[in-house]
Amino acid sequence: MPTGRSATRPVRVRIAYVSEGALRVVERDGTGDRAVASSDLPNVTFGTGVHTDTTSSSGSRGYWWAPDGERLLVAGVDFINVPLWHIANPATPSAPPRAVRYPAVGQANPDVTLWLLELDGARTEVRWDRCAFEYVVGAGWDAHGPYAVVQSRDQHRVRFLSIDPTDGVTAVVDEQWDDCWVQLVPGLPVRLDSGAFVTHADRRGTRHLAVDGAVVTLPGLQLRAVLGVDGEEVLFTASEEPTETHLWCYRPGDGVQRLSREAGVHSGVRRCGTLVRVARGADHPGGQVTVLRTRRPPVDVRSLVDRPVLDVHARRLVLGLRGLRAALYVPSWHRPGDGRLPILLDPYGGAARQRVTAELDWRCLVSQWFAEQGFAVLVADGAGTPGRGPDWEREVHGKLFGPVLDDQVAAVREAARQHPELDLGRVGIRGWSFGGSVAALAVLRRPDVFHAAVAGAGVTDQLLYDAHWRERFLGHPKDFPDRYDACSLVRSAPTLTRPLLLIHGLADDNVHPANTLRMSEALLAAGRQHEVLLLPGVGHDPMDASIAENLLSHQVTFFQRHLGHPVS
Repeated sequence: MPTGRSATRPVRVRIAYVSEGALRVVERDGTGDRAVASSDLPNVTFGTGVHTDTTSSSGSRGYWWAPDGERLLVAGVDFINVPLWHIANPATPSAPPRAVRYPAVGQANPDVTLWLLELDGARTEVRWDRCAFEYVVGAGWDAHGPYAVVQSRDQHRVRFLSIDPTDGVTAVVDEQWDDCWVQLVPGLPVRLDSGAFVTHADRRGTRHLAVDGAVVTLPGLQLRAVLGVDGEEVLFTASEEPTETHLWCYRPGDGVQRLSREAGVHSGVRRCGTLVRVARGADHPGGQVTVLRTRRPPVDVRSLVDRPVLDVHARRLVLGLRGLRAALYVPSWHRPGDGRLPILLDPYGGAARQRVTAELDWRCLVSQWFAEQGFAVLVADGAGTPGRGPDWEREVHGKLFGPVLDDQVAAVREAARQHPELDLGRVGIRGWSFGGSVAALAVLRRPDVFHAAVAGAGVTDQLLYDAHWRERFLGHPKDFPDRYDACSLVRSAPTLTRPLLLIHGLADDNVHPANTLRMSEALLAAGRQHEVLLLPGVGHDPMDASIAENLLSHQVTFFQRHLGHPVS
């Protein structure tokens, strides 16, 4: 439906949606349903973005209403040159493989265009240098008209383009450049009603909020996301302590103000004097929602989230000279003198995700569940993870795994020094996706520290992953082949000397199963014993409850077999 900050209000309310690759519009009462942008070509779609989910809270949406509700800005995507990959279901040999267009590292990306669309189907193409800026990472309308945010393939440059709504001609409003990569911050860049331009600025280890080029936040306050703008007011999240995310507001003349107080992970939305604040803490599940209105008492929205049956017993740690944020989960039944505990590391370890935060989420419960089976579970956020500033994030530029693994080693050693009940002679590691790659790499490259690993859905050959995500850190493989060789788990297969369990869903269209299959093939060719668990019909994240439950139990059995139980 039409949304925007313009004073113009839509005369009629319509709903746009995407179906079978076409953008359709329907009246509010359900009448007049029709396609307004479609193609006869099977590889062309309208209305779905490819990379807009990075900067937008609307996910991969590829259509944006004008504030008056009479026009749309629409993304068209042509996949014809993108490599065609196949995902088979070996458990059903009569079923044909599913074909997917996968923009792998070094290969062609989808060709993304933008169109100004009238509701009668007439459209005008938006023109910019698509060869130099092939990624469309944001778009929309504001009080000044339509705009687009585009990015170069090497991700060193990002441009904010204003779009002339009459002919589609663009003008560069702002350009950001970085010799590693320009970080895409959710909600940015954006223009205020006055025309002031809001973006981020990375300076001396701090990611600042900046307005018209001037930073408005203090050093050490790490910008996380801009949640929205209302007139001249900017609502954003930022962190002083990396495990906490707080709600902040910027107003010209008033500067920045923190809107949340209690420890936790906070978010919210503000419009026309009303703030809806969501607070997530370590002592309660789900979010606590409070509605704050000008000159009215606050209203709490009661949460119906059940308290988990599992109590979390986590010790928050700061480890080593680098101040690694970590959480140590111990069995509820373990007492001093019960014996030393085998250690199980449970990291994600990669960019864009923290595991150690001041909130109770499902991942905390999984770590505690593993602890109840007889392990001391250590979760540590190291190099590349969010919340520690741009320099910390860019430590993985060009090397990806090395600094991550170094921090996991440092974390487990320091945790064991602080807690003598941890047994450094029995250390396991488990992970999924990027964490799966880290887990496998741990036993390949540091068998002196790690004694067993479970690696789920990990990328083992970096050429078998998404171009936008992997080229950000390693560059184009034609320019930096050595980086890809150094990050290849397949090439390290002959070095395996520790127990390794590989797990992969055969319907995974994010990390293709070929990653695990090639890894197993290389291990077998090198005569290295290992285990493989393939999951027919399962995607990147096992969603079926029974499969997820039994998968966890299988991992526990594996670690108990190779690491044992608590010993006196």
